[in-house]
Amino acid sequence: METRTDYIIQVKDLVKTYNHGAVVALNHCSLDVKKGQVIAIIGPSGSGKSTMLRSLNLLEEPTSGEIYFNDVELTSKKIDLNLHRQKMGMVFQHFNLFPHKTVLENITLAPVTLKIQTEEEAKGVALQLLDRVGLLDKADEYPNMLSGGQKQRIAIVRALAMEPEVMLFDEPTSALDPEMVGEVLDVMKELAQEGMTMIVVTHEMGFAREVADEIIFMADGEIVERGMAEDIFAHPKMQRTKNFIDKVL
Repeated sequence: METRTDYIIQVKDLVKTYNHGAVVALNHCSLDVKKGQVIAIIGPSGSGKSTMLRSLNLLEEPTSGEIYFNDVELTSKKIDLNLHRQKMGMVFQHFNLFPHKTVLENITLAPVTLKIQTEEEAKGVALQLLDRVGLLDKADEYPNMLSGGQKQRIAIVRALAMEPEVMLFDEPTSALDPEMVGEVLDVMKELAQEGMTMIVVTHEMGFAREVADEIIFMADGEIVERGMAEDIFAHPKMQRTKNFIDKVL
């Protein structure tokens, strides 16, 4: 029997409501993630996917329920949340880079400010990561000189520079022009192959099918179905899932 310690993330009975309960964004959602797993969360717009993802590091504060990360309850009032957030890299739909700082400065800012690395160490890590995603020549440029795909790869590098244990991706390609989507997905595929634990909210069904160990289908704030990628795409059990898959494939 699996204990909680088999999981890097465990979510129990998560509820998120707005307007004093009038709007239910998450309705008793439970989820567990093992180290090295890649989970894709799919579903129609407004289904609660991003709310679920943003709850994992408490960017969205749940109304009720529990979230554990490495066996520590993040929803407890007694913990240093920022300490645990450092181990969860987050990549947003919009890149959130500082426009007045160079690419290198954007990447080294957090590790140096939080005293995780010295300036020299952070610079070394940043240059290594930039080289890995094919953007070493952009180190001294400013974000406004980059394409959308390049900005998003920089955003991924910035998250990786903190040496996270988990990477959370919130629709990382939905703001990109179609021809730039591939370059970002390629970086994410590489991370998955290297064993990074990843939870990805995505509309890219091909990526989800190819890379994810498991698919979670959400609708109306609930986890409707969860299973292996091939099962969800080829043989969904729930009619709601089937209707969605038929529309998007």
